[in-house]
Amino acid sequence: QVQLVESGGGLVQAGGSLRLSCTASYISFSLNTMNWYRQAPGNQRELVATVRRGGRTSYSEFAQGRFTASKDDNKNTAYLQMSNLEPDDTGVYYCHIMRNDVNYWGKGTLVTVSA
Repeated sequence: QVQLVESGGGLVQAGGSLRLSCTASYISFSLNTMNWYRQAPGNQRELVATVRRGGRTSYSEFAQGRFTASKDDNKNTAYLQMSNLEPDDTGVYYCHIMRNDVNYWGKGTLVTVSA
């Protein structure tokens, strides 16, 4: 059964950094595009970053220059390095893959940025 498990969230002060991880089972990052999403309280889920099969990345505007997405195909793990965090970055961060029109989501990891 496909499983995506996020980790690395926590409480950090504004200006701080966190690195999130997403480990996949029964689905391969080397064969699929993966996405990081986030959802702030009361808001819709929004795209943060994308890592394509070949490793090429793209970012939403708010993440550009502060966040770096990457993956290690040997470990079947994806990462989201977040720097210069702001209170507006607070939310649950999710790992996502769509394969054959099926969406797979992790349960998320909570990031809280204090002012």
